[in-house]
Amino acid sequence: MQFIETRGNDGKLPAAVPFSSAILNPRASYGGLYVPEELPDMSIGFLSEFLHSDYKTLAFALLKAFEIDIDDELLHEALERYDRFDDPNNPVPVVGLEEDLYVSELWHGPTRAFKDMALQPFGVILNALAKARKEQYLIMAATSGDTGPATLETFKNRDNIKVCCLYPAGGTSDVQRLQMVTEDAPNLKVIGVEGNFDDTQHALKSLLASEEFRKELKKRAIHLSAANSVNFGRIIFQIIYHIHSYLELVRREAIALGEEIYLVVPSGNFGNALGAYYAKKAGLPVRKILIASNANNILTELIETGVYDIRDRSLIQTESPAMDILVSSNVERVLYDKFGPERTRELMESLAQERYYRLTEEEHARLREEFAAVFSTDEEGEKALAHYAAKGYLMDPHTATCLKAYRQLREEPLPTVIYSTAEWTKFSPTVARALGLDASSDREALQAVSEKMGVKIPPVIASLFDKPIIHDRIVKPEAIMQEMLSFL
Repeated sequence: MQFIETRGNDGKLPAAVPFSSAILNPRASYGGLYVPEELPDMSIGFLSEFLHSDYKTLAFALLKAFEIDIDDELLHEALERYDRFDDPNNPVPVVGLEEDLYVSELWHGPTRAFKDMALQPFGVILNALAKARKEQYLIMAATSGDTGPATLETFKNRDNIKVCCLYPAGGTSDVQRLQMVTEDAPNLKVIGVEGNFDDTQHALKSLLASEEFRKELKKRAIHLSAANSVNFGRIIFQIIYHIHSYLELVRREAIALGEEIYLVVPSGNFGNALGAYYAKKAGLPVRKILIASNANNILTELIETGVYDIRDRSLIQTESPAMDILVSSNVERVLYDKFGPERTRELMESLAQERYYRLTEEEHARLREEFAAVFSTDEEGEKALAHYAAKGYLMDPHTATCLKAYRQLREEPLPTVIYSTAEWTKFSPTVARALGLDASSDREALQAVSEKMGVKIPPVIASLFDKPIIHDRIVKPEAIMQEMLSFL
């Protein structure tokens, strides 16, 4: 399998590269992204063959279907990371909420968020490639709250790897911040950035494309890669759990093999939704992918109107901060898949220069074939959270945005899977408020919710509040490069 570029080739980089090159060097021509040249067939034949397989077996089969240039032994080693999840036999439980509504819980890994699903195995593969090549790598990550902890967790204390993680100061939950700033491995650097997630993501993309930064790294014999979902090494693992969720519904006889379902994805940077899109295109019987946004409803506007317009928009801080994003990176891969490299480059350059683009009527109609979207306010999310808590099911505020999409966007009452992207513990003040509990800090909120709902606080979360702060630097975006070079 070869990987090609969303904005076409500039003549300086290879026109196509294998998987290993795409993940080690995710910078493509004209600032674009790598995508697979084609998708494997994961329709009824594939689904039938792996209907009764466990998660790791399914994951291995999908990775092999992509014909990536990673040997079997390393793939198995990477997938063994799922043995560290709450239930090694079922790392992604699917829980019934209503007669036709199911929750795919993606947060049972070490950092209690869905980014572990991709970053735990991805870290093993990237590290092994670096060691085999006897090369040193700087892995950059920009986070709205969950990518950072998961990246630090998978790469800590690994040879040949250093990590610089950028987070928006004041733009994450307190638990998410503590998961990052208390990490004490010597190969990790965490930097708070004055600004929002879009500022940190822009800084990461600028550094990936910066010749000056690359020259400085070359002096130190260091190569540059990224752990954000701009890296297809993340995306490939985010296809698997959509197929797993479908097969779970077949196994419990909620659907027959071949029947269509809806998928509801809470989305900010669109990586999770892109995984669903690729699964659908490869043959998974999905009627439509329903996108749930928060008040930063740029994705809802794009899907509903065909216009991406951030000219007069400012980022709104919400109770679902991992979705507080206006520049949604992985939309580009869908644009490429639908409209080709020249049109994608035109649209993305318009967004970068004019902060705006408009799809044609035909293009918009093609996008609407795959997606529908709606956004939830914080108040609507809290009501959904409280409603299901009263029924005994606790969810985080990102998952809660999915309920409005489930109620409003389905054209017919097909079985529906919503994706739960984080454990409630990462956003306990919001959960406590939704439940009518008083708490003046994250620690108090965790305890109050735990006592009211009779649920345990995982030790990895409870212990955060007693750890020393290791990383306390907060800088302006223009100072990030020098901060990284000082670390190196």
